[in-house]
Amino acid sequence: MTLCDAEITGLRQVAQGVHVLSFRSPEVAYSILPGQFLNLRVHDGLDPLLRRPFSVYRVEKEIVEVIFNVVGKGTAILAGKKKGDMVSILGPLGVPFGIGGRFTNAILIAGGLGIAPMPILAEHLRKAGKQVEIFVGARTSDQLALQHLKAPHVATDDGSRGFHGTVVGLVESYLKEHPLTDAKVFACGPTRMLSAVSNFARTSSLPCELSLEGEMACGIGICQGCPVERTNGERRYALVCTEGPTFDSTTIHLREG
Repeated sequence: MTLCDAEITGLRQVAQGVHVLSFRSPEVAYSILPGQFLNLRVHDGLDPLLRRPFSVYRVEKEIVEVIFNVVGKGTAILAGKKKGDMVSILGPLGVPFGIGGRFTNAILIAGGLGIAPMPILAEHLRKAGKQVEIFVGARTSDQLALQHLKAPHVATDDGSRGFHGTVVGLVESYLKEHPLTDAKVFACGPTRMLSAVSNFARTSSLPCELSLEGEMACGIGICQGCPVERTNGERRYALVCTEGPTFDSTTIHLREG
């Protein structure tokens, strides 16, 4: 883990309200693993002290990218940054996806901004010799961010592109026609979608890892602001920032709120 300032090298919009921020950080680029995250704070007098968590989207040599949408003052400030500005980085943080093991096929499921860890995850899985199928869902086609994904299967709630329905419905439909044996599921997205993915994986007898969101202000377990309920064990709750954000779907209870 490192705490450093990094120079912004680019900022681009890739879908409706969705931005990709690039910055130079060899410390992060050469150590980050798929599913881990960074806590960022922009250098601005108006910016609150608390950092914000971002999954790493892509790495290219010393350049690291994160993807985000504007949901409040902090991300609005970030979206207004320019090349050459600085950003403070804490990371890599959290537990990465488990890409080892003897499974052959990887089923990647992303909903909305859950696309964030998928390009780097797919790259590492392919390097590990796994076959990868990627399924992406959004409310409308304007909100799809499909760059850097190889042959993604697409679902939209309004039917404006691809499968008309949820991304989990798309996965179920696809696997009826194209069964995948020896497979593992990796998913990131809203809690409702992750709950549906968890149920699908359980009924399909597939191992499944979920990447959760949480109010990870500190990122290192001090603030206790990101609990998730366990299904078993001595402790009732785990912290998303230190024991996640990736979890085996059978070990946690997802509660929509």
